[in-house]
Amino acid sequence: MSPDNRTTHFGFQTVDEDQKAGMVHEVFTNVASKYDIMNDVMSMGIHRVWKDAMMDWLAPRPGQHLLDVAGGTGDVAFRFLSRAGDSARATVLDMTAPMLEEGRKRAEAERLSQRLDWVVGDAMALPFEANSFDVYTISFGIRNVTRIPDALSEAYRVLKPGGRLMVLEFSQLPNEAMQKAYDLYSFNVIPVMGKIIANDRESYQYLVESIRKFPDQETFASMIREAGFDQVKYRNLTMGIAALHSGWKL
Repeated sequence: MSPDNRTTHFGFQTVDEDQKAGMVHEVFTNVASKYDIMNDVMSMGIHRVWKDAMMDWLAPRPGQHLLDVAGGTGDVAFRFLSRAGDSARATVLDMTAPMLEEGRKRAEAERLSQRLDWVVGDAMALPFEANSFDVYTISFGIRNVTRIPDALSEAYRVLKPGGRLMVLEFSQLPNEAMQKAYDLYSFNVIPVMGKIIANDRESYQYLVESIRKFPDQETFASMIREAGFDQVKYRNLTMGIAALHSGWKL
């Protein structure tokens, strides 16, 4: 490991910061074609309910322009556009081109193509001008970013004044016994299912480990405030297996 580089975590491994993006890119390139199926496995199908809860709190409005980061398969963008009406637009950004390709293949993408843009890019260096978007969302993606504060700063930069950030991410259960039970499931079942469904145990081992390394709800809320957002709040979903975080650029 280079003495000049800062380190970060890749799951439970310690790696140079400049290595992590490439390693995460490889994981999502490997799992792209099975990503939606594996989301069902990892969340026992509940991720769809969580994304609907995200839209309920977000309350999309006509004319808004959404930036959905790490949104490759389009789940959140499709939901947003269906609720916001014909005058809304969405830009889906992902660092992994195969993930975007999977999104483009979906029936919703064809139907909504006039209001959808697909962009390969990095959450830590967004290829957009400041004050460009009304809404910024990221679902199950921010824990994979090398420097989370940089991604939050970029979110703040590209949002218009009055714009809203919303993050959906796996989180920590407040009850220790329940957390241990969930960890038992996560570490013993999900990698095995990854092997069976996607022929890729290692990628899903990383995904489980990355969930455990992500900050708890209060810590992450503090990081959002430090990036400049106001009215920062969060809601636990399914007892804290996941959490929704909201903040405003005021």
